Amino acid sequence: MRILVSVSPGEVRTALLRGDRLDEAWIERPARPDGVGDLHRARVTALAPAMAGAFLVLTGGETGFLPESEASATRQPIARSVQEGLVLPVRVTRAPQGGKGARLTARLTPAEQARAAAAPPGNAPLLLARGPDAALRLARAHPAAELVTDGAGLAARLRGTYSPRPVFDEAVEAEFDALASPEVPLPGGGRILIHPTPALTALDVDAGSAAGARDPEAQRRVNEAAVAEAARQIRLRQLAGPILLDLAGMTAKRRAALAEPLAQALAPDRLARLLGLGPLGLFEILRQRIHPPLHEVLAGPLTPGLAALRQAVREAASRPSRRLALVAAPAVLAALETFPGALGEASEAIGQLLQLRPDPARPWSHWTIEEAPHGG
Repeated sequence: MRILVSVSPGEVRTALLRGDRLDEAWIERPARPDGVGDLHRARVTALAPAMAGAFLVLTGGETGFLPESEASATRQPIARSVQEGLVLPVRVTRAPQGGKGARLTARLTPAEQARAAAAPPGNAPLLLARGPDAALRLARAHPAAELVTDGAGLAARLRGTYSPRPVFDEAVEAEFDALASPEVPLPGGGRILIHPTPALTALDVDAGSAAGARDPEAQRRVNEAAVAEAARQIRLRQLAGPILLDLAGMTAKRRAALAEPLAQALAPDRLARLLGLGPLGLFEILRQRIHPPLHEVLAGPLTPGLAALRQAVREAASRPSRRLALVAAPAVLAALETFPGALGEASEAIGQLLQLRPDPARPWSHWTIEEAPHGG
């Protein structure tokens, strides 16, 4: 088992590999962390007995929700645990979602309580400590795994092995690129189409050529492969909430026979639970949300912009004397210019300022790194 951590301007990508197989994938933007695990001093702004909880204001004015089950060890009604205006230390247990604030807990470890007690005095909301990033979480969960990173500072912090070359090879890069696509090819033919919506995520299995094959077992083999791959994609993409899996064809009885293989495929994922086969013939899965799903992280023009910076750094390393320009859609360049630190990190890694050239005719994904003329 290996943990590979790729550090690039504005972004850290972390892969957990079992052998050569990608088992977990994380994409983080340190300038805008998801906040999970952060320790705050927060102030109660409103009790919500009908919702069995209270709203608290965090550092920067963000709002979080404290369920009454997390307000105290005795789990008493929220009005007996906290009062409006009360200041108390809390930890973020779930990232914000769908316009709702972060989920909080006041049930802290002794170490967290000690850190909160050592904070500067005052009643203003205060960020006391950042939560662990993906690399640290994986290192703690798999202490025997080798950790290799191309970020010197991160290698020192995590006591990992530093690599002067990019730690992601072409295969890992391709797998991370594929996580941005809604289509997952299946071995032997067929595919899974992934459709996230605000309410749920639908996974649709397309049998492809097997749908019309004369071999009656061809469709079964596609669905068996789809069951295993669906469980893997749910974990890799951090899909959360209600998830519906629609297999290709098959009678209800034959679909039901795949319930046990699906449950076994989901078993290593402690956040996922198979609810069963619903009346419409769809497998119903519920997965707890903690971190944002990858499709939320990757949405918008910032993602192609950060990919372009990563490529610019690589091209500069291969030919240090070149002056480089990023040609991209205005929205991509605007996203980079408003994202803290990314352009500065890229220019530092390149050794000179990266020129930005807007091209309104380009879609977001069609950026290029070009050689800039001297004096341009």
